[in-house]
Amino acid sequence: MSAFTIKDIAKICGVSTSTVSRAINNDSGINKETKARILEKIAEYNFVPNNSARNLKMLDTNTIALLIKGIDNQFFQGMLHKFEEELNKIEYSFIFHAVGENQDEIAIAAELIKEKKLKGIIFLGGGHVENTDDVMVPLGVPYVRCTGAVEPGKLIGGCSITIDDREESRKAVEYLIKKGHKKIAIFTAPDHSVGRLRLEGYKDALKAHGIPLDESLIRYSAVRDKAYSMENGYILGKSLVEDQTDCTAIFAVSDNMAMGVYKAIYESGKKIPEDYSIVGFDGLEMTKYYHPSMTTVEQPVEDMVKASIKELMKAIDGETLSEHQILYKGTLLERDSVKSI
Repeated sequence: MSAFTIKDIAKICGVSTSTVSRAINNDSGINKETKARILEKIAEYNFVPNNSARNLKMLDTNTIALLIKGIDNQFFQGMLHKFEEELNKIEYSFIFHAVGENQDEIAIAAELIKEKKLKGIIFLGGGHVENTDDVMVPLGVPYVRCTGAVEPGKLIGGCSITIDDREESRKAVEYLIKKGHKKIAIFTAPDHSVGRLRLEGYKDALKAHGIPLDESLIRYSAVRDKAYSMENGYILGKSLVEDQTDCTAIFAVSDNMAMGVYKAIYESGKKIPEDYSIVGFDGLEMTKYYHPSMTTVEQPVEDMVKASIKELMKAIDGETLSEHQILYKGTLLERDSVKSI
């Protein structure tokens, strides 16, 4: 059957051509039963793949949309490259779309689906999901939320991949407490997702060690549009120093904010960690080159990207995804920005 194509195999097996390609290329993300069925049909029809099915793009449009809320965040910029790398491995392309802080990411997704032939959507960043029951189901394509916290019961027809923000923040603050710090400020954002969860982790650590909560040490981003930015970290750091707030350590809920804090502290004539110990969150590569190198919580970017793609491909292949959240652990990178007291 010399005229037999990868598209014919896909039709026989009831899957997409991209799924056949993944089976041929031994992609670990494909369902084992689906893979076995495809390989069985390939053998049955004596189908010889053409260069590992690299003619796939001419036969089918394998495109997903990657919607990013917070494109200015260097953490998301780093993830973007990893998504591109992993999607290329399975012969998928993606449409990148930046979503403004005040824009409705769901409405934008719906418009993209109308305009493009999308197989699925990955929401990167973003926060609290409102009215999910009304707006997610009609999208008509599978979706995964990566790094965006989702309220229980709000995952309708999709799943969430994220670090355990609350637990990893608790461990970061507990690290400071074990270094002797009791007066610990937190720089966070007044939102319903990442900022709130990391604040809860901060409170959990204080409570576990019998340290009274001091509301004056909780500082919220002044500029909401870029809540986790260096600018906000700088503004909050400058305010803390000028107020002469009694604290010995600062937990900034993003590395970007922490880098802004560095500038504010040094401009004031103070030093890190002599006057203020600093802990960030995200594990950006540049933090180890700061002076002093920054202690931070590293997120498992590669694992989260691979899991997001794996879960999305399952749904594209026809599997019914349970509405669940996959939580990852972080790694505390202990460097030079924290001192013992």
